[in-house]
Amino acid sequence: MKISNQGIINRGQPNTPRAFSTFPALTPLADGSLLSTYRVGSSKDSADGTIELKRSDDGGQSWSDPATPFATTLNGLNGSLRVGYITDLGNGHLLLAAMWVDRQTYPGQPLFNEETEGCLPMEIVLADSHDLGHTWSDWRVVSVPPDVGPPSLTNPVLILPSGRLALSIETNKTYLDRGQWLQRVVYLYSEDQGQTWSDPVTTCQDPTGRIFNWDQRAGVCPDGRVVTFTWTYDRQTTQYLNIQRHISSDEGATWSAPDDLGFPDQAAHPAILPDGRVVLAWVDRFQSHSIRARLAPAADAPFDANTEVELYRQTVESPQSAAGQGDTGDLLAEMGLWSFGLPFSAALPDGDVMVVYYAGDDACMEVRWARLSL
Repeated sequence: MKISNQGIINRGQPNTPRAFSTFPALTPLADGSLLSTYRVGSSKDSADGTIELKRSDDGGQSWSDPATPFATTLNGLNGSLRVGYITDLGNGHLLLAAMWVDRQTYPGQPLFNEETEGCLPMEIVLADSHDLGHTWSDWRVVSVPPDVGPPSLTNPVLILPSGRLALSIETNKTYLDRGQWLQRVVYLYSEDQGQTWSDPVTTCQDPTGRIFNWDQRAGVCPDGRVVTFTWTYDRQTTQYLNIQRHISSDEGATWSAPDDLGFPDQAAHPAILPDGRVVLAWVDRFQSHSIRARLAPAADAPFDANTEVELYRQTVESPQSAAGQGDTGDLLAEMGLWSFGLPFSAALPDGDVMVVYYAGDDACMEVRWARLSL
């Protein structure tokens, strides 16, 4: 693989509510355009955070002015929007899944409670567009039972071979809960294009609570298998482990044993090509301080080190360079210091892959893109 082109989707504007552009995603649309979502705010974890949309009609060479069509209030409560992922359901119908954070119940507090490992109240919300993202419906809330806790969203809604949709969310503790955190990944299924959802089905968990499966990224292969890549954390040793791969041949009912990919630490959403090849980008924050990508010939095949490309390398010292140590609460708090990360990959119609990610410094961050030729 090689980087054939790269650029910037959105620049941060220092000392404004748009200083930090982070947490991007990308959706190639049926009309040939690209639609990017990302979060903007006065900091990485701020009460003024919201989701913007930008569109490109020339493969990423230029991008439209930002659009902000989504409300940050929900059921009368003030909040912020953390991430937004779009799934193209066909015939012009886009489904956006977003994570809304309640900023009113615990005013002025950070997303993660360093003392309890709990999270602010959160909701998964959905909106529909029937004109390829030019206009959107109001939010509707995905109902989850109390044992899920504040739900985290780390992946777009999946379209399964049966036609069902799958929504992957991760469980958290409530903000003041000092009990043990038994983190797990659950799927909710929809048979009516996302209007209603099933009860949660646990798809990934260490029942002892030692291993956390964070930020699990998933994709559906041409043969119908679902493949996931998980940011894996060992609570006992307080260390991030190598990325773990799981594969399901039955739409998430059962899964293969975890496969250690041999490199750390946080995976991107994979780009899966029509011939079954997979491009995986990942963030290596504590060794090379870079974002990299590799190619595998199939979902269950090794990622060839000879295909590796470096998308970004941190060249300026930042607080995250010495991070990665301490207890779980410390590590959760450190996430607000990281100045690059969260890559998201998408296969393009011409056979290339585009990876979007954020990068910057403690005053300003921007969303960037890189086109990979395979």
